[in-house]
Parts: sequence; structure tokens; C-alpha cells
Amino acid sequence: MRSVYLWVPLALFAFFAGLAAYMLTQEKDQFVESTMIGQPLPEFALDPAYAGLPGAAKADFTGKPRLLNIWASWCLPCIAEAPQLEALQKQGVEIVGIAIRDRPEDVANFLAKYGNPYSRIGSDAISEVQLAIGSSGVPETFVIDGKGVIRYQHIGDIRESDVPKLLAELEKAR
Repeated sequence: MRSVYLWVPLALFAFFAGLAAYMLTQEKDQFVESTMIGQPLPEFALDPAYAGLPGAAKADFTGKPRLLNIWASWCLPCIAEAPQLEALQKQGVEIVGIAIRDRPEDVANFLAKYGNPYSRIGSDAISEVQLAIGSSGVPETFVIDGKGVIRYQHIGDIRESDVPKLLAELEKAR
């Protein structure tokens, strides 16, 4: 009977090692589905994050589709997406920014160094709006239709290959 107890730890180890090996071979789902798609933006009114532009509010998202870009001056992927945001702005896309846990002087330095594609930038000092719209990090970009409804969410930095998809989603939101 005593020898059976010696095999129990080995059997448990073999079971968990087999389970881990099985899970590592399974296909990963890279898509994170947002529960906010199709939902209206929550009510918010943020103070300006930068002296040169107005703040951001839900009321700003009426009339035509816009991008809502969640970003921060301390975010390295935000630097990488700056040229793509500039390209979108040059194609006539209005981009509203929300700076997360940032200081006005850091926002100003970021915009001076990497460009300013934003029509307005709100300061979300405690990430309250970020969490309310279902954003889990920076950067994230949302397509908001002319009625203030979230139509699409892009997680991570916008790459050159993502620009046509965002333009198509903006067109769909019209």
C-alpha cells in the first residue's frame, strides 16, 4: 500500500505536464472581442491635456464618424503609431485624443516631437474614461459614428497596414 503513495506525486506531475503540453499545441485566438462595440460612448467631459487644444467630451462625437485615440506620452507604441495618425489626419480623418495619466508639459513635448494629428485632446488623469469605454491599455483607437456609438476597436499601435482597415471602418460608420 505504501508504494502506491509513492506513485501519486509522479502521476500528478505527469497529468499536469501532459495538460500543459496539450494547451501549448492548441490554436490561439488573437482577437479580443470588445463588449462596447455597438454601445454608445459613456458620458464624459475631460479638461484639455494640452493648452493649444480643447478637451474632449461625448458631445464632440456627433454629426460624422471620428477616431478616438487613447494614448500617452510615456507610451512607446504611441510613438510608433504617430506617423500613421498623421497620415489619417492628412486624409481628412478627425482624430480626438485622450491622454492617459499624463502631464500637460509631457503631452506638449510629445506633440512637438512626433506631430499633432488631434483636433482635441482630453486629459484622463485616473483612466476613468479609458476603462468606461472598454480600453485595456495604450494605444487603442476606436471608430465612433456620428451618433456617438462605438463601431470598431483597434487594440495596439496603428501600423501602416492598419490604415486601410480604419478608413474602411470609418466609411462603414457613415
